[in-house]
Amino acid sequence: MILEPAESDASSDQQRVDAIVAQGPSGAFAVAGLAVAIVMAIWLAFYVFVYLARGGD
Repeated sequence: MILEPAESDASSDQQRVDAIVAQGPSGAFAVAGLAVAIVMAIWLAFYVFVYLARGGD
């Protein structure tokens, strides 16, 4: 049996959405920053351990 949620006030739902959006996308920025840091670390490790180790002219 499927129960549908009780009718709620649309203005209270909108206020909740506005409060969430006001906090901003900090989690998305954190994930993007972490991904960039990982890519840079891999690039630096490649540069040091492969390119410079071979004489890197």
